[in-house]
Amino acid sequence: MRPPGSALAAVLPPLVLVAVLLAAWEAACRLLNIPVFLLPSPSAIGAAIGARYPILVQSALTTLWAAFLSLVWALAVGVALALLGGLSPMVRRAFGPIAAVIQVTPVVALGPLFVVWAGLDHPSRALTALGALVAFFPIYSGLAAGLAAADPDLERLFDLYEAGRWRRLIHLYIPSAVPHLLQGVKVGGGLAIVGVVVAEFVAGSGDSQGLAWRILESEHQLHIAEMFAALAVLGALGAGLNLLLTLGERLLLKTWSGR
Repeated sequence: MRPPGSALAAVLPPLVLVAVLLAAWEAACRLLNIPVFLLPSPSAIGAAIGARYPILVQSALTTLWAAFLSLVWALAVGVALALLGGLSPMVRRAFGPIAAVIQVTPVVALGPLFVVWAGLDHPSRALTALGALVAFFPIYSGLAAGLAAADPDLERLFDLYEAGRWRRLIHLYIPSAVPHLLQGVKVGGGLAIVGVVVAEFVAGSGDSQGLAWRILESEHQLHIAEMFAALAVLGALGAGLNLLLTLGERLLLKTWSGR
């Protein structure tokens, strides 16, 4: 267990840096008389968050739920394909280039297609599908790399006992791949939010009441402080999800390390 002083030392520096940056931002806006429609001060953004707090929380929950569904689908498909690749090298070699193409294709370019395929009346389907596609690759590649990183000495031991593919997969490859999978899930969680937000921007529909829609709504009304308020909530949502996944990863690794 980490001592309280070490935890404070890990949290304090970024908090101090954020406070200094916000103070400099506030001072620059006041001293230079920067117009609010160009760059609102942190105090104005805070006031906008307070004024629109209920609707921002509701939109954040909408975006978070879509990202959660995307992560679940990406986890299910990514794990299934990676395990198939672990059982069959032919499957791994066949699907590897396709996974690479999915990784390098810009998510913004795919957004309009997903919105059309899902139907303009069902933007939530596009949000989930695009978020799952973006989150898929780190989960798949992480698990595939973990399956291929088994201890060679243990592999020779399994050879000695003439273990079959399924026994190797369950008792050798999967245990060695768990840390890689957890890292892939942590990365995929952040990317799922990115995919959902891009799909919300492309959909541009009031039926999708996520944070991206709040940003578009504020832009159309030239309420720049409210745009920054939605961006701040979106950033906090991403940071909170990353922190939650990181804590879950540490907890599971502590449990798994004893096996």
